[in-house]
Amino acid sequence: MKVIKGRGAQINTPKPFDSTTTVSSDDGLGHWYRDEVCDPKTRVVETTAKRIVNKVDSPDVGFPYSLNPYQGCEHGCVYCYARNTHTYWGYSAGIDFETTILVKTNAVDLLRHKLSSSRWQAAPIMLSGNTDCYQPVERQYGITRQLLALFLEFKHPVAITTKNALILRDIDLLQKLAEHNLVSVAISINTLDDDQRQLMEPRATTISKRLQVVRKLSEAGIPVTVLAAPIIPGLNDHNILPLVKKVSEMGARRIVPLVVRLNGDVEEIFKDWLHRTHPDRAQKVINKIKSLHGGKVSSSTFGERTKGQGIIADIIRQQFDLARRLYCMDGGNFEFNCDIYDHTRSPQLSLFAS
Repeated sequence: MKVIKGRGAQINTPKPFDSTTTVSSDDGLGHWYRDEVCDPKTRVVETTAKRIVNKVDSPDVGFPYSLNPYQGCEHGCVYCYARNTHTYWGYSAGIDFETTILVKTNAVDLLRHKLSSSRWQAAPIMLSGNTDCYQPVERQYGITRQLLALFLEFKHPVAITTKNALILRDIDLLQKLAEHNLVSVAISINTLDDDQRQLMEPRATTISKRLQVVRKLSEAGIPVTVLAAPIIPGLNDHNILPLVKKVSEMGARRIVPLVVRLNGDVEEIFKDWLHRTHPDRAQKVINKIKSLHGGKVSSSTFGERTKGQGIIADIIRQQFDLARRLYCMDGGNFEFNCDIYDHTRSPQLSLFAS
């Protein structure tokens, strides 16, 4: 089957407000979806948001609030659970998610308003709780850098999750935040095989560059966690020990694994991609994923959905436990400083310089 180069999803699943009701395409594998012409070129849509800081109810995330300056993500990670959120905006979770990028142009103003409020209580806010704040469009808009400058101005704690080397552009702000224990960075690396990375995460930073990001941030005194997510049995679970060894050598303080879950439209998108890119083992991989979630490809149970259950989940867990012991990767949880936040701080426009 044909593969669209540079894209993770190969189809567009139905859009929530699509008036078309006929389903007329069958890929021969029993995967049905609407016929439509998909333009693989990226387009940017500027939007104004009503709010920018979101309450996080899931205990799996580890942070009480998240902030996403962009919706959709050009990295195109085929397994991304956030794909389903794109339907809220009227787009498909498939190719639309990685080709139609929404930019919240008023994100900085909204955050300033939030942090200036006397009612706001300091608590870590996670950048990229949904989509990557350092995806390619950040080079043009620089919203993430401006947000970091605000966090520094107000002395407010912030966490970052990314798989893009563009974060090194902001190492000056990150160092200043780190001096006050106000920042922790998670770099997503789930394999050392860059050929596999290119298939799963077609427009994300290469593995070698991500490893260098871990090293440079660590050398700069910025606490770094490696997020080994997702671990997909049959695709990237064979190099757990080498992965942990390598990131330990780069200076990461700890490593956190999460198993794959194919929630919502991601199931159809991932299965289609898997049959196109790994037809020889597609069904075996799906069966292994089902073994993680009690016979289904996903779970909605907090705690269990990211760790999995059953024999394969236990083996994955045991490998990471062994690797942590071997390579001294038990850095413990990072403690954010929430005591020096001050909502009365005056603007320091110089911090916004790029």
